Amino acid sequence: MKILLDVCTPVQVRQALPGHDVHTAVMMGWGELENGDLLREAEAAGFDLLIICDKNLRHQQNLTGRRLAILELWTNHRPTLEQHWRLIGETAEAMQPAEYRALEAPQNSDQKSSQLVAR
Repeated sequence: MKILLDVCTPVQVRQALPGHDVHTAVMMGWGELENGDLLREAEAAGFDLLIICDKNLRHQQNLTGRRLAILELWTNHRPTLEQHWRLIGETAEAMQPAEYRALEAPQNSDQKSSQLVAR
């Protein structure tokens, strides 16, 4: 799977995604793009999944008709995310085209919590 990490998503999240083609928005030269432009560029470049920490994207952008899957993490705090690499990786693996999923903070390391969001 070809995965893009948004500019606010810690680059270390790639450790949760072994075996995938993971890029960052900065690495792609898209670090300064607004969300709408980033979505267009990511789709045009053939990305399957965008991982974000921006809780406002789904409210600010019309996601209807997009084929790019979007995974929203509950925080961009790297040490917190590191405790949940497995959850992040498993959730990313399960994402379907055009799906938006908000991954909520786990109550403990054995608990999965995600919310599918209708587009």
